[in-house]
Amino acid sequence: MKRLRLLSVILIFVLVLSAAAPAALALEEPDITASTVVLADMETGEIIYSKNADAVVSPASLTKILTVTMAIEAIEAGTCSLDEVVIAPDNCWEGMDEMSSNAGIVAGEELTMEHLLYCAMLGSANEACNTLAVHLAGSIDVFCRKMNEKAASLGCTSTTFVDPNGLSSSDVTTARDFYLITKAAAEHELFMAICNTNTYIVPATNKNQPRTLENSNALTSPNSVYALDGRYLYAPASGIKTGYTRAAGYCLISTAEKDGLRLVNIVMGCGGPLNEGLDEYRNFKDSITLYEWAFKNFSYQTVIESSLAVYKADVKFGAGEGTVTLRPQSDVKLLVPEDFDKNSVELDVRINEEKLVAPIEAGTVLGTADVKVNGEVKTTVKLINTAAVGLSRGQLMMQRINAVFSNAFVRVMLIILIIFLAIYIVLVVRYRAMRRKHLREKRRAELKRRAERERLKTENYHRRPEEPTLSFPKIDAAERVDRSPTYDELFDAGKEQK
Repeated sequence: MKRLRLLSVILIFVLVLSAAAPAALALEEPDITASTVVLADMETGEIIYSKNADAVVSPASLTKILTVTMAIEAIEAGTCSLDEVVIAPDNCWEGMDEMSSNAGIVAGEELTMEHLLYCAMLGSANEACNTLAVHLAGSIDVFCRKMNEKAASLGCTSTTFVDPNGLSSSDVTTARDFYLITKAAAEHELFMAICNTNTYIVPATNKNQPRTLENSNALTSPNSVYALDGRYLYAPASGIKTGYTRAAGYCLISTAEKDGLRLVNIVMGCGGPLNEGLDEYRNFKDSITLYEWAFKNFSYQTVIESSLAVYKADVKFGAGEGTVTLRPQSDVKLLVPEDFDKNSVELDVRINEEKLVAPIEAGTVLGTADVKVNGEVKTTVKLINTAAVGLSRGQLMMQRINAVFSNAFVRVMLIILIIFLAIYIVLVVRYRAMRRKHLREKRRAELKRRAERERLKTENYHRRPEEPTLSFPKIDAAERVDRSPTYDELFDAGKEQK
């Protein structure tokens, strides 16, 4: 009895532990301290991890990403050029103090656009951003207004800039908004070339000697001021920008690529030596942790194969069965966790009915399908037919006949024709009836006449014949006298004959 009680207690204990334990296949959260995070796939835009992504925070020097992007867009549009000489304005140090990061640019200094872009990104030079703003828009205020317009056009909903460098605590954004800004910036080759440069030398100018700029991103540059003997170097990483103010904490936006997976990572509000007295920079540490977590747990998997028949549709005038089978134009690959359940994938099919008319060649795009995972649309794939569909002549002929008789004018004319045909038939029937009546009466009259003649013949046959009598006409005695005609009588007779 004691053994049974002990076994019951053990079973109950095991069941309690099983209920309390997390699911075996559930992903563990990455161990990070950043206050707001967005980790996304650069190719599809899929956000695979986020933390307080919509919390409003200060962007610090991440602001320079948008400033440099707008300058590059102006160069690409032909508004200015890389080798164009720019003179630093008198207010190039507006909003700065001696502790603000800078490249030693002074008012009246002549630098090219290329020099200013490297000063802004590698040296995080605030005065370089002010100089770019004045040169491109005429004033810092006008440029900031254009920055806000650009951010809104990218889909940012919680972003406001009051300066082009991020020094002001009034600059606000979110990790989700800056993901959109970064994605747009990374599309420019020049931008990525600048932010992936570790060392850049600005040649001597009219105001300064040559100066060397070092990239501040410790993930990619061993000479970064945050390098700490290279502990944060991360081979898969590239770009983009660091940032720090006391209000914003330590920030970093970077990208990394490994095993065909390219990610962009935004970490903001991290701890470090200046704000929390730490002996490490958590923006770099958290970024590496997030990348390793993602590369370990996520990969591209084929969730829908191109050979899969997903829909069968009827084809107008189609020969044979008159149907067509649709399949995806290509395999559908999604960035998913390693424990992903393919049974959670759904297809929302939309068919282009106008194209379902024979003949149809094989491989024709006849529709699309939204690929959904747990009800969320991940991507859209085109649907094509697996085999050609021939034309059925009989169905086509019937359709054309139906099309002709469906025309209102044709229907009216047909009704009029039927009416006239009916009248004609009535008249013909009536005529034939009257003719038959006439013929009957005519035959009846003829038969009556024949009967009368037969009756008379019969009566005459039985009557006694009478003796014939001869009668001669009376002739005047004067007429019996023979005489010859006179000349006048002959002449008169000739005139009458003429």
